[in-house]
Amino acid sequence: MCALHTLAFSLHPYWADWLAGPLRTTEASLDEAAQFWGLPGGFVLPGVLLALLLIRLGRQGGRAPAAFGPVLGLWALGCVWILGPSGFLFVLVPAALLVLAAARGCRASTDG
Repeated sequence: MCALHTLAFSLHPYWADWLAGPLRTTEASLDEAAQFWGLPGGFVLPGVLLALLLIRLGRQGGRAPAAFGPVLGLWALGCVWILGPSGFLFVLVPAALLVLAAARGCRASTDG
């Protein structure tokens, strides 16, 4: 869903302005800055990279560090607190799954 959103807005009219550098100064409009943080400055690319890393770790029999889930969940809750109900609520699903995986991994290492 996020990738589709990014793809749909990849030809946004603000690209020329963003690349010219007004966001490094105070010349950018509020709308222009908001569009930047919603599109290329958003969390789609880091989220996809994190997902690919976690998939690779899982396929190799590894697991993510235990802090990934709680940190991701707290970040999402903080964003929901600031913005209200939004797409950040969906981030709680992988955060919870990471917490469960870490708990299972911890339990498996103490049992075995």
